[in-house]
Amino acid sequence: MIDRRTALGTLAGAPLALAFPLSAAARGGKLARRISLGDTVGLVAPASAVSQGAIAASQHTIRGMGLVPKLGANVARTDGYLAGTDAQRAADLNAMFADEDVAAIFAIRGGWGGARLLELLDWDVIRRNPKLVIGYSDITSLHLAIAARAGFPTIHAPNASNSWPAASWESLWRLAFTGETPVLEMGERGPSARTITPGRARGKLLGGNLTVLSTLMGTLWVPDFDGAILFLEDVNEAEYRIDRMLQQMDLAGVLKRLSGVIFGSCRSCASDDPDYAGLTLDTVLDQHLKPLGIPAFTGANIGHHRGQLSVPHGGEVEMDSEARTIRLISPIVR
Repeated sequence: MIDRRTALGTLAGAPLALAFPLSAAARGGKLARRISLGDTVGLVAPASAVSQGAIAASQHTIRGMGLVPKLGANVARTDGYLAGTDAQRAADLNAMFADEDVAAIFAIRGGWGGARLLELLDWDVIRRNPKLVIGYSDITSLHLAIAARAGFPTIHAPNASNSWPAASWESLWRLAFTGETPVLEMGERGPSARTITPGRARGKLLGGNLTVLSTLMGTLWVPDFDGAILFLEDVNEAEYRIDRMLQQMDLAGVLKRLSGVIFGSCRSCASDDPDYAGLTLDTVLDQHLKPLGIPAFTGANIGHHRGQLSVPHGGEVEMDSEARTIRLISPIVR
């Protein structure tokens, strides 16, 4: 678990990390500023309702990172299964982007509800004030929409109320605090971690939760996937549902435009319904990804499990499907 001692210990290595200069292209682009110890960061609940315990845990985590948490005005509200009305949740996000004292924005949790906010967000304010949005699962809707409508990178990482073990924290540190261009080793999660198609590819890293991505497919809220490296993760989805969502992406013309694919964690993604038995997740992935002939691997350390890596959504990367690595080509912060 991240604590202030861990954060300060990581800082000891910062002089070397800070020696890496930002590229001219990065300096000239739409990038959020890097996070510094002591910065104020926003805590928002854009999706499902959050408990007081989750709010307290999030504040504790942020303080452990050496940062100052600022709660959105509506994070403790409820509207059925949502963390307040759509207008209230959107207002918190808009306020955090507009607040010059807020350096970055962490989601407290995912669940469902982020997609309901997209038409209520002030995209002019967001474009003028690029800030790292940090979270995963349902927060995929914000990552994708920001990539599509504002054009700056964000970070797919644990939500603030989740655990933040060393792998999650260290990768966040290198991406968001020091502005490095790290090589992220994706590890092997699950018995099906394997290379589908060997090779290397370069492109913009886009994706996140497959269910959320498929929900937004065909709307104005997904970015251009031409030449992109797609990363996917999910949880509690049977093989036939994964099949259905990948088929939707294929029919939408997305899969054939990609440079590479990384499939992360898919915990409890096996059907116990005999009517849907017979095709394993490996088989489904092979059927959709092998014919593409592009680098692809599965079981990456991304998604719904403890210790997932923080990864640069919208960042330019190079993947190696045999080494199971992602190398950031240019910093995602200024």
